[in-house]
Amino acid sequence: MTRTLNILLVGYLAEDAEHICRMLRVGGLCFNSECVNTIDAFPRVLAGCSWDVILCDDTMSELGAERVLSHLATHHLAISVIVVSSHGSDDSTAYFVEAGAQDFILMNCCMARLVPAIQRSLKQMETLQHIRETQLALQKSEAHFRAIASNLPGLVFQFLLNQDGSKSFSYVSEGSVMLLGISPTALIEQPDLFTDLILPEDKVSYNELMQASAKHFSTWNWEGRIQVKGDPDIKWVSLRATPRRSHNDGVLWDGIVMNISRNKLAETEIARSHARLAELTSYLQKVKEHERARIAREIHDDIGGTLTAIKCELLLCMDAKPRKPDFYQQKAASIEELVDYVIDSTRRIAMDLRPGILDFGIVAAIQWQAREFSKRTEISCQFYCDSEDIPLDADLAIAIFRIFQEILTNISKHAGALNVRVKLFEREGWIFLEATDNGRGIRESDINKPGSFGIRGIRERCQQLGGDLYVNGIPEKETCVIIQIPVNGKEQ
Repeated sequence: MTRTLNILLVGYLAEDAEHICRMLRVGGLCFNSECVNTIDAFPRVLAGCSWDVILCDDTMSELGAERVLSHLATHHLAISVIVVSSHGSDDSTAYFVEAGAQDFILMNCCMARLVPAIQRSLKQMETLQHIRETQLALQKSEAHFRAIASNLPGLVFQFLLNQDGSKSFSYVSEGSVMLLGISPTALIEQPDLFTDLILPEDKVSYNELMQASAKHFSTWNWEGRIQVKGDPDIKWVSLRATPRRSHNDGVLWDGIVMNISRNKLAETEIARSHARLAELTSYLQKVKEHERARIAREIHDDIGGTLTAIKCELLLCMDAKPRKPDFYQQKAASIEELVDYVIDSTRRIAMDLRPGILDFGIVAAIQWQAREFSKRTEISCQFYCDSEDIPLDADLAIAIFRIFQEILTNISKHAGALNVRVKLFEREGWIFLEATDNGRGIRESDINKPGSFGIRGIRERCQQLGGDLYVNGIPEKETCVIIQIPVNGKEQ
């Protein structure tokens, strides 16, 4: 022993205490000691120092070994106690050791055992203290882990696959109730409750990936669908677990299961949007090519044919044959008529490409298009606007005008309407265009059907401009189409 010990002697007469201290010195101990003989002084002396060992007698009824051991136990004090008594038996040894003493030594015949007993008890106390500290650290770590696991948005688990193929959960967090509708206790007692939730078509991949992870000790990554009992919705879950060898040569996974339904829905919606966008792009490309073909055909047939006719008329006026003045007057009148036709065709084609009425503002353009629609289709189209003009950027005005044209085209093709009401107005930096017809109405299935490129094209154009499209239909009564677009290009 290299350090100085603090030894408390309890319940000894002065000569007995001196005898014990002498034996300790002979045994080579370096120590400080104090002796206490009264029950009143014992608690004060005990609290006044950090004692390493307490040596006590069992002869004093007021302050004997039983009272010392009881006091230490009541106050949860971990101090080595060795009973050094002037009388006793083997039964006494068993009794005091069972009560908490480290040893029992007879003062008259066994004092040679005192120093080794003190050394041994100190080592035992150090070991016990280390065990207590380890247990406390383990408890804190477990409490910390459980606190983290209970706040994770998912289910934390330990899953064991034994060599005989049996499976069990050694730990399940409280997240199982929220995710699976099953308590941790129930899942630990019946591990198959989890696999029972997996849809049949996803169980194969679940088992295959689990076996592959167990075989190669690779990360177990699985995504699949489950359906909780009593819940009509199907959940997508993601399982991520790391394997390690268990004490019985099985495979133990530490992992987490999380609800990824929202992510899966977003992925599905993105894929659907990409497909629709690709379909719409293809449709718009076809429309563009058809429009180009139409313009080329009109230029070729109308303007080209008319110019050819003008050239033929001119050739007759350029030969050397003598002609009467009436001949040239007739040719001039014919050529003038053909030129007027070319001018009308050019104006009409130009009007289709970009109506000149747009130069007078979006209100005048919408009003003009409504009148033209009524003339062409014989469908009454009333236009209402509380402003004479709404100042807009030229590109935005063209975009709104084209959207209105597409709305009228859809009405003429599909609505079977006799009347259309159109409203155009601006409110708080937004421009609204509303068109309501009294036709056969529209259903949600009509809006979402694969070939519904008109509405889809309008919605895409509105969203590109930072706005949106709303379509409401009452079957066999009316359809209302509303677009809202920010005037200054701000986002919705």
